Amino acid sequence: MNWQDIEVSLNRKNFTYKGKTLFKEDFTEVLEFQDPGIAAVKNQNGWFHIMMNGQPISFNFYERAFGFYYNRAAVIENNLAYHIGIDGLAAYDERYLWCGNFQEHISVVKNLASQYFHIDLNGNPLYKEKFSYAGDFKEGIACVCSANGNYTHIKPNGEFLHDKWFRLLDVYHKGYARAKDEKGWFHVDRNGDEIYQKRYSLIEPFYNGFAFCVTLNNKQIILNEFGEEFPITK
Repeated sequence: MNWQDIEVSLNRKNFTYKGKTLFKEDFTEVLEFQDPGIAAVKNQNGWFHIMMNGQPISFNFYERAFGFYYNRAAVIENNLAYHIGIDGLAAYDERYLWCGNFQEHISVVKNLASQYFHIDLNGNPLYKEKFSYAGDFKEGIACVCSANGNYTHIKPNGEFLHDKWFRLLDVYHKGYARAKDEKGWFHVDRNGDEIYQKRYSLIEPFYNGFAFCVTLNNKQIILNEFGEEFPITK
């Protein structure tokens, strides 16, 4: 049985495999199975993790538990968050107000002073800086927010990717990122430079060279990477 073939039941209280219910008794709530074949589930005792045969990976129960990514899962115990390994043991000693999931072997965390930064699989901080907010890494780049509320991109070692700052910012998708300044939304390249001069009230990432956008006067258009607009509503 492959964990990828196991599905969450419609009531999200059990699992199905090839159309049949996997376990005899329902849980209170379940999350999807993740590599290496472990799922977070909840019963009357709290959240815990099970293998595909329904057996728990440990006897620990949590206030909340999440799926495994890179053999690490975020859990909440005594109102504090940390990551555990597939053996059910804590991956490090530190405790946080919040933990993300590991993406590209890196996880964002929020410390007890409400500061955000990134750690490796062993819980080691990747850099010394702290931010008002930080997001997941994608394609080796993450968004962070400074104390003044502006956003930029960083590399895994904490270095800035460029010297540009924005009101709001997204990670890169196929070479471009969504950004917002005082005039509206637009797309930027890896240098943080705008790839066209117009601004929009809403934009999506480029999908095969085109992005859905809404103009500042509420017109829906399709935009290409050269800034050319193709109206889809009159």
